[in-house]
Amino acid sequence: MPGMAGGAEKPERPGAEQWLPEPGHRDVATLREAATGCRGCELWEPATQVVFSAGATGGRLALVGEQPGDQEDRRGVPFVGPAGRLLQAAVEEAGIAREDVYVTNAVKHFRFTQQAPGNRRIHATPEAAHVTACRPWLAAELAAVDPEVVVVLGATAGRALLGPSFRVTKERGHVIERETSRGTKRFVATLHPSAVLRTPPEQRDAARDGLVADLRVAAAALGPR
Repeated sequence: MPGMAGGAEKPERPGAEQWLPEPGHRDVATLREAATGCRGCELWEPATQVVFSAGATGGRLALVGEQPGDQEDRRGVPFVGPAGRLLQAAVEEAGIAREDVYVTNAVKHFRFTQQAPGNRRIHATPEAAHVTACRPWLAAELAAVDPEVVVVLGATAGRALLGPSFRVTKERGHVIERETSRGTKRFVATLHPSAVLRTPPEQRDAARDGLVADLRVAAAALGPR
């Protein structure tokens, strides 16, 4: 792979900034269209397509995951695989209205390795450099949506939005306030739904209940409509 030891050429990662539309023209639809041409890191090339976002572009609550998976990469929509179905059910159980939710990822292209048989595409966690390269998209779309609460799903999203010292196991399940260029923003951290699916069967119900409980914290932070 590019960037491995032994003299191999490092991948080019100029970052996404140069592909963003001009300030003042950064609504979600324009950002989504512009992202199809992004070459901010090498992940664009093996991926099928960019996977930008879904849901309410004026949503009161944003859900931010790690990256698209195999099914998301093929369909071009985030959270449509098993983890997405689990997340949707948990959101509904937490009492969050679908029309209040915007869904996206910290990294917009699927990072994977291929394994036999059949050259199956296996999820590979994005590197910090991939998150950094893609961060301008995430910052721009959250500025456009301007949600009241942002739910970070897992460690990658947490570090993208809350810094490298973020640890989901320590910070999940309560409201975290941070000062941003747009004022004080509220975040709630929880497990990524794929982590719930990887939990041993005898512990999975408890892990799912924990995800729902964290989402209820986010729902309460929204307050009345």
